[in-house]
Amino acid sequence: MTRWRLALSGCVVLLLAGGTAASAIPVGPTQVAQAATAARTQPLGDDPAGFWYGTDSWPVPVKGSAPYSEPGIIATYGGYIGMTGSWSYWLGCRGGFLAWSAANSAQADTNYTKYGKGIGTAVYWFMGGPGVDPHYNGSAAEASAWGARQAAQALADAAKEHVTYPVLFMDIEIPGVAPAPDNGWNSVYTSPCSGVVKQSFVPAAVDRADFNGFAAYVEAHSKYTPGVYSAAGIWASIFGTGSAASIPNTDEWTYEPETANLSRAPVGWCLKSGGGCAQFFGGVTSGSRHALMWQWSGGGGVRNAIGDFDQIDTARLR
Repeated sequence: MTRWRLALSGCVVLLLAGGTAASAIPVGPTQVAQAATAARTQPLGDDPAGFWYGTDSWPVPVKGSAPYSEPGIIATYGGYIGMTGSWSYWLGCRGGFLAWSAANSAQADTNYTKYGKGIGTAVYWFMGGPGVDPHYNGSAAEASAWGARQAAQALADAAKEHVTYPVLFMDIEIPGVAPAPDNGWNSVYTSPCSGVVKQSFVPAAVDRADFNGFAAYVEAHSKYTPGVYSAAGIWASIFGTGSAASIPNTDEWTYEPETANLSRAPVGWCLKSGGGCAQFFGGVTSGSRHALMWQWSGGGGVRNAIGDFDQIDTARLR
């Protein structure tokens, strides 16, 4: 596996605050070494003001001393978003997992609490749809109760970590992994852990009741604001395009489009070199105050050699 490296030889290209390059300046070996040290110890911030690069889920190699730098690109390490819990892990299913890095959380927290950089640690819950509810009966009331039970467990899990970010995200996706490839959003299983489908349909209104139950519980029982991680196509495949899909006032974290090329790290909500711009969903656009994060590389099947990379806008937090 290859890793991105900063190549320095014979000249140094200075990166300006806006991400553009100044003219190359010939230098000797001493100046090259000094420039390399400066790049490691004084990493550039993201652009525009209020944006930070971060990572999520599985560990990434954040090396060196504090204040820490983002791996793979020249930038401050602006935050870590970890899986505080999962419906399948909570229920003890084979295939249940937690994507968490204590090391990355600690590094992000140090940057935030000691140096005032980034967001520290945020968390998400790998959400189960109505179809993996142990008490599924097809009703919106039971789906809402299932969402609330998950929220209670998510809050209990989050309380064990040093979480500094005020939004708790529901991870709503079709992951394609055991024990339920769709996480119970479009299919009902004979039991949560069985992997055996007994009904290949869940009404969008029942899915939305699950979502609403989680969000309402978080609002009523915690300091957190409920948010959601998903993508436009996945969101529509679960909630449709009608009222059940409409969430214009919900904080969002999206993962489309993505790139495996870390040199195309975004400025604002768009990848460099015309690689596309973040696509939010459910009535939220990139201009909305509810557009908070974008997983621009590493997730959704678009892998790189390091891990999951995120763009975080702190200017929109209320």
